[in-house]
Amino acid sequence: MSQTSSFKSGYASIVGRPNVGKSTLLNRLVAQKVAATSNRPQTTRNKITGVLHLPDAQIILVDTPGIHSSKRALNEMMVQASLSTYADVDLILVLIDAVEGFRDEDEFVLKSMQHTTAPKILVINKIDLVEKPKLLSLIAEAHDKSVFKEIIPVSALKDDGMEPLKELIIGYLPEGPEYFPKDMITDCTESFLLAEIIREKVLSLTRLEVPHSVAVVVGGMEEQDNGVVRIDATLYTEKASQKKILIGQGGSMLKSIGRIARIEIEKRLGAKVYLKIFVKVKSNWRDQKQAIKEFVYPYDSL
Repeated sequence: MSQTSSFKSGYASIVGRPNVGKSTLLNRLVAQKVAATSNRPQTTRNKITGVLHLPDAQIILVDTPGIHSSKRALNEMMVQASLSTYADVDLILVLIDAVEGFRDEDEFVLKSMQHTTAPKILVINKIDLVEKPKLLSLIAEAHDKSVFKEIIPVSALKDDGMEPLKELIIGYLPEGPEYFPKDMITDCTESFLLAEIIREKVLSLTRLEVPHSVAVVVGGMEEQDNGVVRIDATLYTEKASQKKILIGQGGSMLKSIGRIARIEIEKRLGAKVYLKIFVKVKSNWRDQKQAIKEFVYPYDSL
């Protein structure tokens, strides 16, 4: 389909420290759930693309893992996944939490992009949780940093400020073609998206160290003769004690994870699903680069 010369398209990376609402913002802008969300930091482990189709523009959003300082191999690779987007995008959306303001971790994010030439927009998220004087003070502090081309307050959760943000993004995109067809909202594989749904349920139902120690790999997906889609998935965790928690007494936890994941997967696929989940132990996998590539970045060149 040919476009007029006024059609704009390009890439915008969503970056910030952990737990400022990057995945929620991506899902809200795309108006569909692409990225897993939870109230736990470091939910996102991969770069996740969401495509926003507008009459006069196509915005390709790249959600990234939270940028933070860590010596753990998984965390280092997550941060590298974020930093690798800087050179490939037309625009960087820097998210901060309106409640917490600029913290040391936010300064770490800004330092990581000090040699990046792409224009930066500061998105102050969660404004529904602060009073106006605090917000105005935060905006003034952001202006003083002389880093951002624009500053915009939003609430991704409450769908506040999304239209002005879209217009702002379009203003910084070059003229270009439709990179993705209109029915495509992500370039992530189906197996990756299904694994993320399952992992999100682990995050919501377990606590302490367990959710962060879990990787999910979807090993097979096959439509059977009766129309039911069989999906095999494996939860990898680091310790036998964590495996025990994930299975639960009499298999109760695993059943709960499977049940709520299956409901969401059925909505996504529009078909009945038989979800079979296995749990395996891979000791200290988060410190083993080969295991991380296999479990978390199978399609990435990290």
